[in-house]
Amino acid sequence: MLSNVAVRDIETLVHPYTNLATHRQTGPLILESGKGIYVYDSTGKEYIEGMAGLWCTSLGYSNQELVETAYEQMKKLPFTHIFGGRSHDPAIELAEKLKEIAPVPISKVFYGASGSDANDTQVKIVWYLNNALGRPQKKKIISRLKGYHGVTVASASLTGLPNNHIDFDLPLPGILHTSCPHHYRFAEPGESEQDFSSRLAAELEEMILREGPDTVAAFIAEPVMGAGGAIIPPEGYFEKINAVLAKYDVLFISDEVITGFGRTGKMFGTETYGMNADSISLAKQITSAYFPLSAVMMNDKIYDVLVDQSRKIGTFGHGNTYAGHPVGCAVAVKTLEIYQRDRIVEHVEKVSPTFLRRLNKLNEHPLVGEAKGVGLIGGAELVKDKQTKASFEGKKGVGAKAVAYALEEGFITRAMGDRLAFCPPLVINEAEIEEMFNRCERALDKTLNWAKAEGLLA
Repeated sequence: MLSNVAVRDIETLVHPYTNLATHRQTGPLILESGKGIYVYDSTGKEYIEGMAGLWCTSLGYSNQELVETAYEQMKKLPFTHIFGGRSHDPAIELAEKLKEIAPVPISKVFYGASGSDANDTQVKIVWYLNNALGRPQKKKIISRLKGYHGVTVASASLTGLPNNHIDFDLPLPGILHTSCPHHYRFAEPGESEQDFSSRLAAELEEMILREGPDTVAAFIAEPVMGAGGAIIPPEGYFEKINAVLAKYDVLFISDEVITGFGRTGKMFGTETYGMNADSISLAKQITSAYFPLSAVMMNDKIYDVLVDQSRKIGTFGHGNTYAGHPVGCAVAVKTLEIYQRDRIVEHVEKVSPTFLRRLNKLNEHPLVGEAKGVGLIGGAELVKDKQTKASFEGKKGVGAKAVAYALEEGFITRAMGDRLAFCPPLVINEAEIEEMFNRCERALDKTLNWAKAEGLLA
């Protein structure tokens, strides 16, 4: 019997990324409070939030400094926009701080409200830029299969996941997808990570040449692929990609919506992997998810063209109401202050060995084909046969079953197909990491027993 609040949910909400038909039978998980790395449901049950919400609550739940910062800003100036030359101190201070810590030379910052609209902005700027430069044919943008960049029309086109395209009439023309850099799943037998990276760089170059270098404008990539499965790039990958993009004058967009602000053990994944980015998309951990905010950081090469074109047209005709929201900017400034004051990146470096040791130990589990990570993010792929890497049939829902058992054990993870993601709040300590993986292993044991009972194993 569903609770009253569950029935109210079913009769009022459309849930993102949810089987809406199944949801009408099972109902929602109602979360009521959170503290640190834990959240609590309507019955009082405790869960370790192993996904930091949606890769975002870096400082955990109920951080009073962030709450008070938002409250004080709401009392002082709850809203103003930055259209038409208006501004306010939190927006300016945040942009200054972002420029200071950027992993590549950055000229200016453009604000939005979500990672999706940041990447939508990236697409529009690429098109605008090449029109301004008299290259109207140089518009194609290359993304990657299994890459995730959002759900607006343009950003969902960049996303390389079938469910974001099916029946939405996407992707848009001119958005292309090259190979996914997942060595475990897509390398040839005996192919090293370096050789795999070389092959993928060659495939990218072949695509650019096939399409015509004068038509290819940009390449977008996450340092670590998030919703595609928490996939870590193979050795040498971005070094080789950098060379191809430079050779053909293709802009490099780094999507740091998930990896920005310490997730990989550096302040930015762009730094971790040596990506020669021209522009960077930020969101999520920029405010520890306490307020919706995104930012696009761009270099002089891009900004100077925007200025020149604005002089010709009379305006830069792009932006949204909540761009540079004073509350969001104030919370982001405080978030960055906490990162630096509490040495959060150094903390990630300290606890990461424990996280990676326990993640790698999952490779010993009979259901796990690959478990791999960096910093405090990683993924584990559930397979039917460890020797052949054979996958389960998608309709069997093995990943979803593992998530359900994890909830029983008080651990929140996320299944992307049959890959489980791990992305806890950055403030997690070593004892909490150990407990998180203890709960995960118990859930995997339950999943294994269920799979055996269902006759799903090879």
